[in-house]
Amino acid sequence: MRLIRDIYKERQATQTPVVSFEFFPPKTDDGERALFEKTLPALMSINPDFCSVTYGAGGTTRDKTLGIVDRIQKDFGLTAMSHLTCVNATRDEIATVLHDARSRGIHNILALRGDPPGGTGEFTKTEGGFEFSYELVRFIRQMGGFSIGTAGFPEGHIACKTGKQTDWRHLKAKIDEGADFVITQLFFDNQDFFEFRDFLTQLGSSTPLFPGIIPVLNASQIKKFTALCGAKIPPKMLARLDALKDDDAGAAEFGIEYATQQCQELLSAGVPGVHLYTLNKPTSTVRIIQNLGLSSRPPLRS
Repeated sequence: MRLIRDIYKERQATQTPVVSFEFFPPKTDDGERALFEKTLPALMSINPDFCSVTYGAGGTTRDKTLGIVDRIQKDFGLTAMSHLTCVNATRDEIATVLHDARSRGIHNILALRGDPPGGTGEFTKTEGGFEFSYELVRFIRQMGGFSIGTAGFPEGHIACKTGKQTDWRHLKAKIDEGADFVITQLFFDNQDFFEFRDFLTQLGSSTPLFPGIIPVLNASQIKKFTALCGAKIPPKMLARLDALKDDDAGAAEFGIEYATQQCQELLSAGVPGVHLYTLNKPTSTVRIIQNLGLSSRPPLRS
């Protein structure tokens, strides 16, 4: 499978955007069947460049994540990236995961500090493990053979109490340790992304920044997500969601419209591609990519 840093370079050379998606490991057998029999075939129709698979709070889906990434690559021929966190793992255990990944042909890793077990509360370093994600990035780079991504936060990380610019400097440290690209947390105001990008440019970074875009599926769900991660919903958007609080179908249509407009502005401003958080539901993502005219991009050479 391709390295994501090479995918980016090839798309850059042809002046076409990278299109990628994120999934989470389903909790049930029915969910996994739906992912492989419905969701992935639908998304393959719009010619993605790669996908990523999350790791679960506390590293709870570690083995399942690798298994799903492995199967996506084998069954669909699609480059897939595994998330990897510092939570509940020593450096020896992380090394074992990386060796396992490499043996399966998984060569793309998204290196994250990760959420604590249960997804809430303070992060606690595991004895013999890593406290900060830059340490994980460095460790993976030293192992060699991986293209490494990391997370960026256009509004600052919710746990960084000294402000977003401090958080962005922490991201620059991760980049300096060997991250090849950055995928951002969800955001709804593109000005936050542009400020974030400009700040990193001023720090001397030219590493590709892929905006992470989430299509709204219903009002209550997106309010919950933003409360957990510290992202804000702009006032006009919030008013529209409030009006659609009892209309999930209407909220999903609004989500497609809003995400399409958001992506259009970002692509016009020169972002290298878009990374869509699917929530394992293909319809909104497929329609957004079609709206953007990206579903007919020529495939990369094999």
